[in-house]
Amino acid sequence: MALSDEQLERYARHILLREVGGAGQARLRDARVLVVGAGGLGSPALLYLSAAGVGTIGIVDDDEVSLSNLQRQIAHRTQDIGRLKVESASESALAINPDTQVNRHATRINAHNALELVRNYDIVLDGSDNFPTRFLVNDACFLATRPLVSAAIGQFDGQLAVFKAHQHVDGVRTYPCYRCLYPEAPPPGTVPSCTEAGILGALAGVMGTLQALEALKEILGIGETMAGRLTLYDGLGGTFRTVRVRPDPACALCGPQATMRDLSHHGSTDAVCTP
Repeated sequence: MALSDEQLERYARHILLREVGGAGQARLRDARVLVVGAGGLGSPALLYLSAAGVGTIGIVDDDEVSLSNLQRQIAHRTQDIGRLKVESASESALAINPDTQVNRHATRINAHNALELVRNYDIVLDGSDNFPTRFLVNDACFLATRPLVSAAIGQFDGQLAVFKAHQHVDGVRTYPCYRCLYPEAPPPGTVPSCTEAGILGALAGVMGTLQALEALKEILGIGETMAGRLTLYDGLGGTFRTVRVRPDPACALCGPQATMRDLSHHGSTDAVCTP
């Protein structure tokens, strides 16, 4: 289906780009993106995805907006305090682009629903802030063969990576999964949450926007994929550093002798928490 005159005007700056054009904008319109968590990372990501013309955005979050969220979670407003985040976030996305279809999943993501949620979308953005949820989303994306754009933030620092271990290049296992980078969660209490340690609000905007950028690149098939690389951002120093991440031959999920081929090893209480 061709773009309408209004869409041609709305996305004119995209269409001018040789790497995007009308065909690329149509791909964005037909794309389905799942955002796990409508918090500090998910807020800017979903707003930019909507502005870019992504046709369907799913938001998974069962939390309500609180006053302390508003310092960084820009999809919500003061008058949204007490409302479900999926409601206020979807309204913000639609205010930017009413053509976007927003699916509101006001639920916790767990071992029982993760695969079903992920399979309904083309690509997943993880904006959670705890290891159980990150592992769960990674595993579901691998099993459902969906690319995962993952970010994490803490105080003044951020991390960004794309995981698509299910894709082989020339028949060779090339890309790692999240478990290749972090085989096990750190001991409880060793990594403080933003509630405990604090966070500079704009940092969430930097990393969430980068998540949206990488998602758009994956949908459009342009540029160099971030798969196989980990970007580290030092907010106080204003510097980015990228390191290579290779597949772990002993990975329990994507390695040749993998023992995890379903989500039965996850507990049913894995929940979305957002920074």
